[in-house]
Amino acid sequence: MWEMIGMRSQFLPFSRPSISKSEVSAVEKILRSGWITTGAATADFEKKFRRYTGCENAVAVSSGTGGMHIILRALNIAPGDEIITPSMTWVSTVNLIVLAGARPVFADVDRDTLLVDYESVRRCLSPRTRLIIPVHFAGVPADMTQLNRLASQNEIPIVEDAAHAVGSAYKGVPVGGSGTAVFSFHPIKNITTGEGGMICSSDTDLVERLRRLKFHGLGEDAYDREMQGRSPTAEVIEPGYKYNMTDICAAMGLCQLERIEKFNRKRSELAGIYLERLSQIDEILPLSLPDYPMKHSWHLFIVRLDPEKAGMSRGQFMLELKRRNIGTGYHFRAVHLHSYYKRSGAWLGESLENTEWNSERICSLPLFPGMTEDDVDDVVEAIKDVLKR
Repeated sequence: MWEMIGMRSQFLPFSRPSISKSEVSAVEKILRSGWITTGAATADFEKKFRRYTGCENAVAVSSGTGGMHIILRALNIAPGDEIITPSMTWVSTVNLIVLAGARPVFADVDRDTLLVDYESVRRCLSPRTRLIIPVHFAGVPADMTQLNRLASQNEIPIVEDAAHAVGSAYKGVPVGGSGTAVFSFHPIKNITTGEGGMICSSDTDLVERLRRLKFHGLGEDAYDREMQGRSPTAEVIEPGYKYNMTDICAAMGLCQLERIEKFNRKRSELAGIYLERLSQIDEILPLSLPDYPMKHSWHLFIVRLDPEKAGMSRGQFMLELKRRNIGTGYHFRAVHLHSYYKRSGAWLGESLENTEWNSERICSLPLFPGMTEDDVDDVVEAIKDVLKR
């Protein structure tokens, strides 16, 4: 094993958070302050995230999944409703749709960008459609112009899944700067709070309800810093959940947000090296970029393996890279191909040919700001060695 060409002595994960002394110091300061739950740091993080994206309102939550959950609740999604979203996504959104008693309707994606296909969305519309959730995939914003027009014509709201899109922009506007979008700050994302998320929205009424729903349905801030306890005037306006972000997480987020442009520049540089190095490997097909103006945040570097040319499956390919100390990711197995959704019949019949073709071939290569050009070379050399053997 150790005689393999290009073998690294240390394992290279497909992602690693970039944590500096600043984050450690900021978290320590919060811990020593005696106030570690939702407070001033969370409010400051919301304020600075609004400034960064240009959004009107920002609501910090404990995860992107929690944010999507309270949005579905605030939009009164109920049994019998249909929600259109791509199957090429992480399962969390679709799980929430099902748990609300609604039915996911899967739209297909473009074969080479993995972004949701407008015509497929249009064909999925029905009198029961209550919401469209496009996904900004791998750091590339979806083409929102036609989708927004379609939604407006049919009086259907759109909520953008921006979990991959911190720092992305569509036609000069940062993702989250208009409409309603949900971000994730999971450890593999472009910035992290350990766990956490943010909802951006221009809908003030929606935001007012989201602020209630994220913390038990209370109609005002739950705590008074001066009295170090709950305000006696706080009362439940409607039943809610427990999805508030803590100041510990927000302290990390504030430090990370200061470095987001630096992080994303490094990601872009590494992606450019990958694209150059992989261009001569016929068995590997990177994703294509859309032809409209956009800014890519390079959350993931996804390639597709041609199993016929490679003479091996995608699973074999990933295993052989692991044996060479190269980590990879799988983003994603199409939701409708998971066992529960195959049994449940959630897919309503729209052809998902492009989704299924990609689901069998995609693989995420290592990409994070702490990597070097030598790391990229190690990955590429390991790929060549695997394919040669």
